[in-house]
Amino acid sequence: MFSRLAGIGSFLPGPAVSNDDLARRGIETSDEWVTSRTGIKFRHLAENGETASDLAVEASRRALAAAGLDAGDLDLIIVATSTPDVIFPSTACLLQSKLGNHGATAFDIQAVCSGFVYALTVADKFIQSGSHRRALVVGAEVFSKILDWSDRATCVLFGDGAGAVVLEAAEKPGILATALHADGSYHGILSVPGSVCGGKVTGDPFLRMDGQSVFKFAVRALAEVADECCRLAGVPQSGIDWLIPHQANIRILEATARKMKLPMDKVVVTVDRHGNTSAASVPLALDEAVRDGRIVAGQKVLLEGVGGGFTWGAVLFEL
Repeated sequence: MFSRLAGIGSFLPGPAVSNDDLARRGIETSDEWVTSRTGIKFRHLAENGETASDLAVEASRRALAAAGLDAGDLDLIIVATSTPDVIFPSTACLLQSKLGNHGATAFDIQAVCSGFVYALTVADKFIQSGSHRRALVVGAEVFSKILDWSDRATCVLFGDGAGAVVLEAAEKPGILATALHADGSYHGILSVPGSVCGGKVTGDPFLRMDGQSVFKFAVRALAEVADECCRLAGVPQSGIDWLIPHQANIRILEATARKMKLPMDKVVVTVDRHGNTSAASVPLALDEAVRDGRIVAGQKVLLEGVGGGFTWGAVLFEL
């Protein structure tokens, strides 16, 4: 038994917010400062009260429509998020309720910016085992809720959004290989170190990052896991039609492409318009490239992510 992608969808909340818009809101920044360091010019931000499951349900409906399926056809729902609606129940269960599905296995995965790649890999294993036939895999984030808007080094980097795919059982492989890794010893360079105890926040509830250390780790990890995934599939890196890395920083994308000896015209880039949407970034970029006709049936696409934990991974599939 194999799995293949049957439908893709995405959703971005509200209008695009430019770097100049942020400066007008009182953040000490400029378009030149942000663009020159990150490549980011716009991002989308959820409204107050708009949750990860709200974004996820819109992306999921579009993915289901693309697959020609109803929510009741699903027997597995996995949501990758670091910004869940509540402590529990899971965002996946809340999404299941909003979609009107009853009885499917539903749970969240927390691997930060690698979350979607982790979730897609887990769904593929479920389908390969024969226990499930149709899975909804979603990356949904509202990182704007955990940003310190007085810290210009981090608050300008992130955005909100959701992307979803429907994965279904198939006789021929769609997903060709997967690879996942983590190393918790790097937990200190990217984290939200706060928690809740006795009804109060303890520690720091905002995202904190050592940008230089993250950059060095990300480029190395992305290049290595791409090579590993290609070797597992028996596909040379030159045989990849499209690379969709986690959209964190244009410099990371360019450095990864150089290490893989891939031209940038084979790399899907959305970080300039979406910012870093964590677990949502890869499916958002995938959906855009499919909808605009760049990615077509028969092509090989490598998805990869790296995020706090540290976690990293890749999925190679043929559409």
